[in-house]
Amino acid sequence: MNPIYDFKGQVALVTGAARGMGLATARAFAANGASVVLADLDGALADEEARRIVDEGGRAIGVACDVSDEVQAAAAIDKAVAEYGRLDMAFNNAGIQVPPSDAALEPLDSFERVTAVNQRGVWACMKHELRVMREQGSGAIVNCSSLGGLVGLPGRAAYHGAKHAVLGMTKSAGVEYAPRGIRINAVCPGVIDTPMVQAMLEGQAEAMAGFVKAQPIARLGRPEEVAAAVLWLCSPAASFVVGVALPVDGGFTAQ
Repeated sequence: MNPIYDFKGQVALVTGAARGMGLATARAFAANGASVVLADLDGALADEEARRIVDEGGRAIGVACDVSDEVQAAAAIDKAVAEYGRLDMAFNNAGIQVPPSDAALEPLDSFERVTAVNQRGVWACMKHELRVMREQGSGAIVNCSSLGGLVGLPGRAAYHGAKHAVLGMTKSAGVEYAPRGIRINAVCPGVIDTPMVQAMLEGQAEAMAGFVKAQPIARLGRPEEVAAAVLWLCSPAASFVVGVALPVDGGFTAQ
């Protein structure tokens, strides 16, 4: 059973919130009392999921946002403040995969797309979240890296490079803003059972079995397990935790 947090009166922003880990985290924030802004490239689905939270007694709105566009990232943060008056917590989760490739053959387009979303998107969101939080003198940000931010695997140079960059930004901004009352950390999920992973592995039963076998816990992670880690990092229970890269990977990186 997950801990129960008291986030009443607080506001959380989640990117990539219409599906998978983002949606699970948005729902967990709402279930623990926070007002939640669900930002996603698919604005219609974000709206639908926000209405579902409201129907269940929570407070939420959906916002269309392409995080690779700094103007849209800034507008999503401004929308959260306009709607709820403040911003206390953020999970910068939006990310994409690109097809695996030999490092000598990887197309420039793949590198630019994965860097634009997975690195620049986190940078843009964190920049504008900090713009708000530093005026408040408080806040907690969790950036979504990956086990690919901690290790290297063949065929994943561009993707892992972007996820390593997320950890560099997290550590640097974390030590810069800790004295100002803002904690910044990262989660590093392993292979989580999300629509993105299912699409990546569709028709690849052998690859799926390989992923499961590679995790000592011998199963895929659940989106709710990542959400639990994010909520802990945003809560007072993690009040002395700054700049960490927390693996949520079933033991993969412990091997």
